[in-house]
Amino acid sequence: MLNDSPIDVQVWSDIACPWCYIGKRNLDQARAAFAEEPGNPPVNVAFRSFELSPETPADFPGDTVDYLVGRKGISPEQAQAMVDRAAAAGRQAGLDYDYGILKPTNTAAAHRLTHHAKARGLQMEMVERLFRAHFTEGRHLGDAEELADLAADVGLDRADALRSLIDGEHVADFEEDKAVAAGYGIQGVPFFVFDGKYAVSGGQPPEAFRQVLDHLVADSSPST
Repeated sequence: MLNDSPIDVQVWSDIACPWCYIGKRNLDQARAAFAEEPGNPPVNVAFRSFELSPETPADFPGDTVDYLVGRKGISPEQAQAMVDRAAAAGRQAGLDYDYGILKPTNTAAAHRLTHHAKARGLQMEMVERLFRAHFTEGRHLGDAEELADLAADVGLDRADALRSLIDGEHVADFEEDKAVAAGYGIQGVPFFVFDGKYAVSGGQPPEAFRQVLDHLVADSSPST
């Protein structure tokens, strides 16, 4: 007999990570297919914060190629090849990345906004809106006013979201997520933990996530 208890999925990601958006999209597809089968338990997803580049300024003076050259110490040609690979992978997942308008920025404020949204039951919507704004719309996710506009897009009170960002709320939640990631030994994202039993890293295809969900249904024994 199937367990009616929800499956818990914790996702460490960074809004500025193209593979994190791909991973989210593929997990969404796997969850939708899983939910269509009668008897399967619900799948609850929570996003956790991870900063890939905390040293990046809010107002970065360059494009994605400049950012990768500086952060990774590679040539502009190598950086462009990385951008092209990410864009191609995004298209396979149904995402149209526009690196011509993308604005590299520090993501700490955006992460705090996801915690603000989580406290109001809108985290999933906020995460999706931030990813889309960053990768396909060229929005400035290091700007508090821009983030407040995006918060309003998903039904949050704009003034309250702006107040939260300016006051520095949810810094403790943000730091706790990073500390838990360090405890797990997470060094890159996306990183998915299913019911504390299975871990999946990278922007895996929907089939990989579905396989883990099926395993959790079939095997109710505690993990070691």
